[in-house]
Amino acid sequence: MSIWRALSEKMAVFTVIFAVVAYAFPSAFLIFKDVFLFCFAATMFALGVVLKPEEAQSAIAKPLSIALGVAMQFWIMPMLGFTAALIATWQGASPAMALGFIIVGCAPGAMASNVIAYLAGGAVAFSIAMTMVATMFSPILTPLLVDLLGSAYMEIPFWPMMQTILLSVVLPLALGMALRTRLSSSKLKQAEVIAPGIASIAIIIICGYAVAGNHEQLANTPAIVFVLVVLLNGLGYLLGWFAGKLFRFERSYRITLSIEIGMQNAGLGVALALQHFEPETALPGALFAVWCIVTAAGMTRWLHRNSHDADVPAAI
Repeated sequence: MSIWRALSEKMAVFTVIFAVVAYAFPSAFLIFKDVFLFCFAATMFALGVVLKPEEAQSAIAKPLSIALGVAMQFWIMPMLGFTAALIATWQGASPAMALGFIIVGCAPGAMASNVIAYLAGGAVAFSIAMTMVATMFSPILTPLLVDLLGSAYMEIPFWPMMQTILLSVVLPLALGMALRTRLSSSKLKQAEVIAPGIASIAIIIICGYAVAGNHEQLANTPAIVFVLVVLLNGLGYLLGWFAGKLFRFERSYRITLSIEIGMQNAGLGVALALQHFEPETALPGALFAVWCIVTAAGMTRWLHRNSHDADVPAAI
């Protein structure tokens, strides 16, 4: 079982290594183009196996926490994305590339955040609930916010997007939860070790594919774009954590809110940018997709080393 534990505990290291490999040999990762959504589905299936029923009940019992979390998701990150776009423009970046930061900021939370929340000791059910609600509202909120902040209109295919969510998130999650009920206690202990490792492999593949798929664009990206991606991600984590403290969330919920806000569904942002705008617009999203996985994976290690902090009782 040690290999599975190593995969989850050293995910940040493996992510960086395979991102470099993907950049040097993009063809090795472009083969995952047709199984990209299956990787997302694998992470959700793994989460279903480790998601405890009492955690799901706890999250459902706190609808106000979910509403506050989603509200922060669609306020903090769009504002940060708008600020990053202004700075990028001042530093000479093209308007198309600056718009990419707004699209990243206005996207819902990343599906991979659910796995990161589990590995970081967060509230998994709360993370899944936030991701699902934010994604369901994104066909309305994302284009409205992009239009407001970026003076651009972006049409999102609502029903195809919802179908993707159902097939790559809801269905595998339900299957994983169903499998959990059929496992003996000994098998369940094994599954709880293996599942995070499988999820980590899927995230590494997703990250590598994001690099490989944007190989040529990444080579010509201005330095300011890299700096702003780092700041956008880091400030998202920080402001998400302080928002959790403001709402008096318990520690696991603060961790989750920080991760949900700091990590964005940049893959969705890249797809939308490529479909509706110039290729340059997809660059910030491609960089963010890689960077947020690396930082989130590294954050899980830090949080585990500081896991003895006293919890603050939840007020909501």
